[in-house]
Amino acid sequence: MKKYIGLSILVLTLGLVSCDDYLDTLPDNRMELKNPNEVSRMLTSAYIEVVPTYLTEMYSDNADEHRNTAWSAADRFQEQAYYWQDVTEIFGFDTPQQIWEGAYSAVNAANIVIQYIEGLSAEEQSQHTAQLGEAYLCRAYAIFTLANTFCVAYDKATASQSLGIPYPTTLETTIDVKYERGTLAETYELIAHDIEEGIKRVGSVYDHPKFHFTPVSAHALAARFYLYYQDYEKAIEHANYVLGNDAKGKLREWSKFYSLSANGNVAPNGYISSTENANLLLLVCYSEWGAVCGPYGYANKYAHGYNLSESETLQADAPWGNSSDMGYTVWNNGSLSKYFINKVPYDFEYSDREAGIGQPHMEIPALTTDETLLIRAEAKALSGDLAGAVEDLNIELSACNTSGAQVTLDGIKAFYDGIAYYTPTEPTPKKKFHTSFPIASDGQEQVLQAILQLKRILFLNEGLRLQDVKRYGIVIYRRVINNDHEVTEVTDQLAEDDPRRAIQLPQDVINAGLEPNPRNK
Repeated sequence: MKKYIGLSILVLTLGLVSCDDYLDTLPDNRMELKNPNEVSRMLTSAYIEVVPTYLTEMYSDNADEHRNTAWSAADRFQEQAYYWQDVTEIFGFDTPQQIWEGAYSAVNAANIVIQYIEGLSAEEQSQHTAQLGEAYLCRAYAIFTLANTFCVAYDKATASQSLGIPYPTTLETTIDVKYERGTLAETYELIAHDIEEGIKRVGSVYDHPKFHFTPVSAHALAARFYLYYQDYEKAIEHANYVLGNDAKGKLREWSKFYSLSANGNVAPNGYISSTENANLLLLVCYSEWGAVCGPYGYANKYAHGYNLSESETLQADAPWGNSSDMGYTVWNNGSLSKYFINKVPYDFEYSDREAGIGQPHMEIPALTTDETLLIRAEAKALSGDLAGAVEDLNIELSACNTSGAQVTLDGIKAFYDGIAYYTPTEPTPKKKFHTSFPIASDGQEQVLQAILQLKRILFLNEGLRLQDVKRYGIVIYRRVINNDHEVTEVTDQLAEDDPRRAIQLPQDVINAGLEPNPRNK
């Protein structure tokens, strides 16, 4: 039996008014758009303000449990996310509840704009072409974010049997409209439609383009989407648009970033700067993640610590060397469990300073040229173009390491053939793939291992790692680490077919009738 849910349940107002008030105002008290300026103001609400970065980093293999009496979890939400439990916590800005509500609130704003513009005459529509494209892209981005969080990874072999998420494309005129969850194949088809419609129309019409979709950031989104959609030719095509004929000249100035002070928000502010060419789309979000993953005596129990840094990520050996060859500073001290590159800003806006009440903020580079280049490298490798993939790896390495290290196909093969596959007690950066499509063991797997290892390093704490874990069927574990950095216990594992790989929907949405993600008994 299919389950249904109304958009009035899907879309809440993130605390601006109560749910009952929201329902009472539909459909008669909507904002009425009258001109391009009002459309632009509405479009600012079509960008998601709550992101799953904290949730997905805790869910991924970028965290261990550190047993130290001085270290504790941030809260129950962090503990539930780390242990792949169905999150029951609803308060705070990083929970599934808030991510769900925030994304559908953005979808609702995009739909208001789309319906308004498409209801105009052809002559009037011509004044809003770029805005219509932006609205399509915002809707696609919000739904893509939800699908990456609450669904399994897209796989051509199973997508028509996997659960998708509701994709509202029109505004309600009554409060009892019903929406199907549908299949993941259907969800991805709708995302693809919106991205293509957006790319046709979007332009650069803003004074601060890094906070809006532009042609370049739209193609960067398309490159990521089509990689996940397993359409590698299109992923490469869209990445080529972003990178042009001089990919290296469009990448982050990593040496400049490495030189910034790791204290406070100096380096983080440089990382998310709108003047940095590599940053294509910046999002300002409500989140505690900057405090959780950053240089603060907070949330140390579940963290990316010494063991992960030394054996799998920042300080681990790789075909290009290690952290000393890369040139970055790995931030850590004895009072914290965390090892990281300081790049996630944290800011707390007080509404009542005396009472200590306010809202935590962070800013993230949602789309970058560096990720787009590694997307192209991965798409080439999956297409069998190993030479092209290695060439792209070397372009990125020429930008992000200070030693000048480069790699060869033979060197990559020798490195990964020379180390064992990861186990939780004898960890390495090399993790087994479990995919429905074949991956050749003579070069292709090793090149993909190198790409995923470099992505894991460069984008640590940015929420991208879980998608690689899901897409490649990588088995991950929950380990207990003692004060001597020893693995004393392995408490759980997330196998390649574990249904928990799709994070559970918010409980109130399930209670309202939407089909939950399956769980083993």
